[in-house]
Amino acid sequence: MLLVSTAATRASAASDAHPTSAAQQVWQTKISQLAKPARGCFKATYPDVEWHESACATPSMAPMTPRPAVPMNPRTGPRPMVVGNGDDISAKAPSGFIFNAIGSFDNVSGVTSVSSPPNGMGAPVANAYSLQLNTDFFVSTACNLSPDPNCRGWEQFIFANDGTSGLSFIQYWLIFYSAPCPGGWFTYGIHCYRNSPTGAVVPNQPITNLANLRVSGTANPGSDSVTTFVGLSAYTTPGGNYVNAAAGWKIAEFNVFGDGGGYSANFNPGASLTVRTRINYGGTAAPICVAQGFTGETNNLSFGSPPPPASPPGPAILVTENTTNSSTANCAFATAVGDTHEHTFSGLAYDFQASGDFVEARTGTGFEVEARKVSGAPNWPNASVNSCVATRTGSTSVVVALGPKLYVDGRLTTLTSGQLALPTGVVINRSGNTYTVVNGAGDSMKAAVNPNYIDLSVGLGTWPTTVRGLLGNPNNDVTKLEAADGTVFNVPLSFNDLYNVYGQSWRVPPTATLLAPCSGQIQTGNPSKPFFVNDLPPDLREQAQAVCVRAEIHQALLNNCTLDVAVLGEKAAQVYVGAIPPTLDGNPRQ
Repeated sequence: MLLVSTAATRASAASDAHPTSAAQQVWQTKISQLAKPARGCFKATYPDVEWHESACATPSMAPMTPRPAVPMNPRTGPRPMVVGNGDDISAKAPSGFIFNAIGSFDNVSGVTSVSSPPNGMGAPVANAYSLQLNTDFFVSTACNLSPDPNCRGWEQFIFANDGTSGLSFIQYWLIFYSAPCPGGWFTYGIHCYRNSPTGAVVPNQPITNLANLRVSGTANPGSDSVTTFVGLSAYTTPGGNYVNAAAGWKIAEFNVFGDGGGYSANFNPGASLTVRTRINYGGTAAPICVAQGFTGETNNLSFGSPPPPASPPGPAILVTENTTNSSTANCAFATAVGDTHEHTFSGLAYDFQASGDFVEARTGTGFEVEARKVSGAPNWPNASVNSCVATRTGSTSVVVALGPKLYVDGRLTTLTSGQLALPTGVVINRSGNTYTVVNGAGDSMKAAVNPNYIDLSVGLGTWPTTVRGLLGNPNNDVTKLEAADGTVFNVPLSFNDLYNVYGQSWRVPPTATLLAPCSGQIQTGNPSKPFFVNDLPPDLREQAQAVCVRAEIHQALLNNCTLDVAVLGEKAAQVYVGAIPPTLDGNPRQ
């Protein structure tokens, strides 16, 4: 009996020293939601579910304190093409309010350095950054004395590392308070902010330890707290509950940013992160993805592929960001590329070789994307390409045509590079011959202008959502397509239904098209027969396929790549490099 007991004790000790990821996640959830004493700072070490007093600091306005109360700015100005200042992926509760959220990193690769101005002041230093778990801007009773009906509460659960030490604390905001700030609050323009009474001291954390860091924020009626995890240790402090987040928190944003003052956390080239934002709201349904952020700080990373689906432990949203991409945040992603391969938001791939003006995507929020397709005749009469694309969001329309040419609300507009912010909140970015148009909700159109065709990508700022057009599926069912009149077709469609019924329903008449600024006559033709890779001359097919194989194109995309290279040239393969394969191939079997 003694031997058995001793063996069990050793096994338990080994399990405690090296817990599984699932066991660690369970402990983190329990300890982060465990009640804290009213004041002070505390530490816990796995597997104990008990807090012990630890070192505290007082975040204040005095510059010589361990952590001056520099503002972690709210977002302002146009959305950038990097992470932060509104451009982010956040998790929204499908119902009710969030009472706890945990931000962490599933994968960290190639990260060797980061720098930003410590405490938001001075020159950048190594390992100065912040991890921010932010609420949305919500209706708060703390705004009752504000004369501005747009006043909102905002709460940030923060781990700030200045390169020599770390602090876990909460920062509170009254956004658009538009009046002298209440006692105990500091002024930031028309906003007010203050810090939690105490901050828990955390040992300095170099950025190479990022994978072991997590931040948890809890908001209950009458209390709130922040907890920073460093491996198997947790550091926590209660807050002041100054904005009553428990009665309004619906969206959680988590990421790594500059250390305050609106600054950027600049990573080394090759850095890549997979960010997990997990919310607890009382339900088990996956979060709603929203392409929005709330902090004004940024980093120098950007988004590539859309976020992977929610996965346990959850409910959670995941997204990958790195230094090699240059895309805006998207919650769902669809493309119409090459000659012309449609890849819907739900993952259906099918070829659509008609010519004319067509609705690619239309949502119920006033966001629409159209494309003008022109025939490849005389060389390729049964193929078509995008020659001009357009988006309308609210009262603003933007057209991108071959040339390249840019039209804003019908007027030819010059944008050689960089960013153009419109009064309506729409932002246009140009990098080389690629234009990205983004509205305030995160909906986007990306047009990569090649010499003779345009590759179109469409992003949605909220997912799931209802989207119609050539890039939509009814009820987001990948096995079906829907005509404009509501007729639903099972995939694959017959040639006649695809072009003469379904496709015809999404044609845009000349009197209603967004593409009026485009040059040339609107074509209204259909191919005479399907055009697939096996319709290419064998020698040309083999040469084109070799180009795609050398580019390491995914097997599921090899036929599309081969067809495009044969028809459009070798550069057509680039759009498929790293592209996500479809969930379902909707073309008839050849």
